[in-house]
Amino acid sequence: MAEMNNTSTGQAMRRMVIGITVLIVLSAVLFFFAPDGFYPWAKAIHVIAVISWMAGMLYLPRLLVYHADAEKGSVQSETFKVMERRLLRGIINPAMIATWVFGLWLAWKGFAFHGGWLHAKIAAVLLLSAVHGYLAGAVRKFAGDRNEKPARHWRIVNEIPTLLMIAIVILVIVKPF
Repeated sequence: MAEMNNTSTGQAMRRMVIGITVLIVLSAVLFFFAPDGFYPWAKAIHVIAVISWMAGMLYLPRLLVYHADAEKGSVQSETFKVMERRLLRGIINPAMIATWVFGLWLAWKGFAFHGGWLHAKIAAVLLLSAVHGYLAGAVRKFAGDRNEKPARHWRIVNEIPTLLMIAIVILVIVKPF
């Protein structure tokens, strides 16, 4: 079972690396060979990355809620470890990186980093990144059977990305200042 699990994890990681490589190559081709048309593509990639990042950030704490209730060493706990690791490494981390790379480029190219709403948005994204880091640390603790937080803690943490997402969307769409 563990051998099969390692094989499928390796295959999933290879597919992730291939996908990221294709994204980087296509983005570079667009950037260098069609620079005038790159901005809308960068926005599209940024939005796709944000959606992917948020999907993972909303799902991972929910997995941690269930994992906290699973008995350490049980088949269920081991399954959660695999799910959490794959979600973090295969979706959340690459999506966060793409969000930051394309978001910073858009902030520079489109707004020259001006606007109070943009500074507030970047601050909220920094907070979301901090939550991401906290969750990554939690995944490592769960992987080593060192979680000491109850499921209730993870239920509360599960709400933080939602609140930050609401603030970020309002800042981007309404631009209140």
